Amino acid sequence: MTRIAVILTSTRAERFADRPAAWVVDRLRRDGVDVDVIDMREHDLPSFDAPAPIYTPRRYATEAVAELGRRIDAADGFVVLTGEYNHGYTGVFKNAVDHFYVEWDRKPVAFVGWGNVGGARAVEQLRTVSIELGMAPIRPAVHILPETLVPAMTADASDPALFSGLDAKLDALVSELMWWAHALDAARSTIAA
Repeated sequence: MTRIAVILTSTRAERFADRPAAWVVDRLRRDGVDVDVIDMREHDLPSFDAPAPIYTPRRYATEAVAELGRRIDAADGFVVLTGEYNHGYTGVFKNAVDHFYVEWDRKPVAFVGWGNVGGARAVEQLRTVSIELGMAPIRPAVHILPETLVPAMTADASDPALFSGLDAKLDALVSELMWWAHALDAARSTIAA
């Protein structure tokens, strides 16, 4: 079973993230895939002020940090859902990223972004950060532009059909993510043995 963590990076009260999350989770659910939705709203982490986690692997300051660390550690790959906040990604997610290192290392990551330019600037920043963490950011990404964003945002309910024009892009992302998740899982198993 391959575990893919879908991470909602926004904690805003009236966030958009729940709508594409339902669509992404729906497209990820298939035989052999266990989806773990990690909502940053549920992980109230302290501001990062501990020794660098590259030097202190899996030593967690609090149970709240440990709980998130274990979920990240258990994942074989990630889909990060991010809006673009002032041309970047959320501070809450940056804080979460910095709490961990080995938990992210040698795993693939994909991005679904939204905003005026489809979250492209936030995604590009996240690609750079993920490389520094030893992750493998995959090439395909999904950028939800205003022509899809606005109708999905103003709809009465979250409906995966609102994103159907982007299904082919998400399917390409999922296909590539699964390939990398299997390849890197096999490589991690070989090295650990």
